[in-house]
Amino acid sequence: MFCSVIMNRILCISNKNVFSRISTVHKSARHVSQDIFTGDKDRFKGLTIDSNKQKCTQNNFLNKLEESLSEWTSQGHRCIWFRVSIKQAFWVPLLAEKGFNFHHARDDFVMMYKWLPLDSEPNLPPPCHTNLGVGAMVFNKRDQILAISEKHYEYPHWKLPGGYVERGEDIIDAGVREVREETGVEASFQSLITIRHSHKMMYGNSDIYVLMMMKAISEKIILSQREIKDCKWMDIEEYTNHPHVHEFNRLVVQKALEYRSKKLKLNIKKRTVKWPTAVREMNYLVIENCEY
Repeated sequence: MFCSVIMNRILCISNKNVFSRISTVHKSARHVSQDIFTGDKDRFKGLTIDSNKQKCTQNNFLNKLEESLSEWTSQGHRCIWFRVSIKQAFWVPLLAEKGFNFHHARDDFVMMYKWLPLDSEPNLPPPCHTNLGVGAMVFNKRDQILAISEKHYEYPHWKLPGGYVERGEDIIDAGVREVREETGVEASFQSLITIRHSHKMMYGNSDIYVLMMMKAISEKIILSQREIKDCKWMDIEEYTNHPHVHEFNRLVVQKALEYRSKKLKLNIKKRTVKWPTAVREMNYLVIENCEY
């Protein structure tokens, strides 16, 4: 009986010690989780931290970052991304001090990254390196071409209305918008003509320029005072023989007329495509017969 009482007391003390240790571990885990940055994991074992979602002052930033990097390394994370809002711009030099590099930026944030594994090189998608633009060859009922001369060129020229495609904008919609903004003319898509791909353009990027044939719905010209110096309807022969028209634009006219004579249309169609993890709308090119 005496031995039984002693054993129960020993077990009780032992259990208290175990529970005490478990409690300490839980408290320690909670302490660590509170002292590191939180973010969204990706399928590549990466982690993205959004500065707008973090509570951190300039005074404790470096300590919190060091603890976070240590924890992320032990957890096997590969690339750490910081999406730094312009409101937390003071993070940028502090991240750079700890080995973070720039990847890309927008108007209100910069994305910085650090590759953690020491036994491999970063395998990351490149930042945006190609600009996408559209040019529109608009024909009216008299088979004239809509030509513009822009304000900010250093040499005389007659070119086609056009400009850059906006984020999330379809190519055809961009063409319609650019024609309207620059000339006031409403136009509808008829056919893609060709694509020009060149390098070392604006910001050192590559450049893809999509040329399309369009039909004028209206013909009244209302100039964009910010961008356009002059705009007019030109006969095809006048345009293709004008000394201020670039040879590439002459080629584009030639190809457009060729498509019309052969009754060919390079059409852009849209389709909803499903993957196991996503549903997206995609534009694709098809060749069709067409009566212009």
